[in-house]
This record gives sequence, structure tokens and C-alpha cells, in this order.
Amino acid sequence: MKILVTGGTGYIGSHTVVELLNSGFKVIVLDNLSNSNIEVLNGIESITGVRPEFHQVDITDKISLKKVFEYNGDISSVIHFAALKAVGESVIDPMLYYRNNILGFINLLDVMIGSNVLNIVFSSSCTVYGQAEELPVTELSPVKEAESPYGYTKQCGERFLNDLSAATKLKSIALRYFNPIGAHDSALIGELPIGVPNNLVPYITQTAAGEREILTVNGNDYPTPDGTNIRDYIHVVDIAKAHVIAVQRLIDNATVENPEIFNLGTGRGNSVMEIINVFEKVTERKLNYKIGPRRAGDVISIYSDTKKANEILGWRAERDLENMLLTAWNWQKRISNVKN
Repeated sequence: MKILVTGGTGYIGSHTVVELLNSGFKVIVLDNLSNSNIEVLNGIESITGVRPEFHQVDITDKISLKKVFEYNGDISSVIHFAALKAVGESVIDPMLYYRNNILGFINLLDVMIGSNVLNIVFSSSCTVYGQAEELPVTELSPVKEAESPYGYTKQCGERFLNDLSAATKLKSIALRYFNPIGAHDSALIGELPIGVPNNLVPYITQTAAGEREILTVNGNDYPTPDGTNIRDYIHVVDIAKAHVIAVQRLIDNATVENPEIFNLGTGRGNSVMEIINVFEKVTERKLNYKIGPRRAGDVISIYSDTKKANEILGWRAERDLENMLLTAWNWQKRISNVKN
């Protein structure tokens, strides 16, 4: 089976491409390289022995997108990662997020349906829950008003799938990620944001490697045990493996709802300060950090109930927090040429 992976040179996309190739799928990677590097393909090839077909295309360019589908007439399914993903950035520049995450996704869905490619796994997010009233959140927890433009674009994406599944033959699975961190055990691929990182762990690793002077903790006055935000951190390889299961489920026509929605997390919440403390423990490096103001759009605390994914998909997160942070650091050491 041939799978098109949009955003396939990105962080989660590249790890998913590895797991797909290792599972015997043929993979086409589509990416505009706005927040990734073409050299990621070298890492994928080194790990798997296969260099996937690559097209440098922006999903907002519908004509170029359509040409990819015409060139590959035997695509069975799409896994869609090609989206901007930083909460804070989306607050500063919402139009950028609406154009890419909403218009781009509409283009993709339109071209898919026109090309009779009717299976899609959608990269969604726990941000659709907003500030949840009860924790942990399940797939039945209310989808509340989004706290950020980024969260709103993910809510829109899920709504598109719901409406198109009712009106067309499209089959879809939406995977609501919590907070992916870590890197491949080989340290050949990992999280490599262009410019200043918007996510916590790459900022931590870049600070530890000496590439950033200081890490700013965005607020320590939240109503949590240590005053910092709580998130459900999950290893990126665990998330990647869930996509292989999900796309196979679509191919096998095994879905019982349309769309099907699954939380992907560990079911545990860790605070920002806990992440810093565990990182210092596993790497034996002290971080230079300071406390700063809260960041617009951030929810206080969220973590998952993963019972549905565990039981229906047969998937479960396997990596612990120490492994997540150690693999992230090993990746950073390699790309920053840190000797110890």
C-alpha cells in the first residue's frame, strides 16, 4: 500500500515515515520545508534502508498538490501532518494559521476526494478540549471554545472530517496528541525547529547545549502543585506507531465510527518544573532558567485518558519520561556536536 504523508519531513511526520517503512508500506513524503530540513530524508534512509519519494509542495498550492496525486495514481491513504503547531505564534499571527491549517486542509481534502483517495488519518490535538473542567480528558469530554487560533484550526479540521464523512465516502481517524517529545533511538532524526523553538523540550535541549542562553518558564503562578503548567508528555515514536495502526485500520475497513477519534497520551501529567528536574537528572546537566510571565493561549493543566486507544487500537504508550528526555538530549548532542 502507498501512503502519502504530508509534513513528512517534520518532527512527528519523519518518525511516522520510519515506522511506515519498517512496516512494509510504500511512502510518499510531501512537505514545503518551512519548518524542517530536506536532510531529514537522509536520516530516514539511514534508519530504514529506504529513501521515500519526496515532493516539495505547499498544501496551500492546490494545483501543485493535485499534480502529486495525478503522478501517484495508486495512493491508498493520507496521513496529514502539514500544519503549523505553536500556540503562542498562532496568537501573534492567527491569519498564518488560518491560511495554512484551514485553507491547506480544505485543499487537501478536496484533491483527495476528487482523486478518489478516501482514507485519511488526521493529526489533531488535545488543544481541542480547551481548559477542561475534569481530568483526565476522554474522547467524550466537551470540545470547548479554543484557547488559541491553533486550537481552533484543529477543531475546524475535525469538523471538516465529520461533515465530509456524512456527505461523501471519506473515512477518517483523528488522533488527538498530547505533548510529543523525544527522538528516535538512533539519534538520526528528532525535533529540529527552524529558528527559536516554540515548544518546551527543544528549548531545554538547546539551552543545555549552549545554543540558547537561558530558558524562560512561562509562569509559576498557576493553580498546580508547583505553579507551572501540567501536560501529558508522550514519546514521538509511540505516537508514530499509533499512526501505522490507524492507517491499517482504515485500509482494512475496520472503523466502527466515522470519523473515529482517539487520544494519544500516557495518561499522566507532568509539570514544566518536573520536566526540567528529570532532564537535569538523566543528563547530569544543570539548566540555566528563569521564571517569566504566562504565555497567551496556554491552558493550566491537561492530561489524557487513553482507554479507548488502548482497547480499540490495541495501542499503548511504552516509553517513560526519562527515556523521552534522554533520547531528546542524545539527538541534540549529535546535531550540536556536544561531546558529553
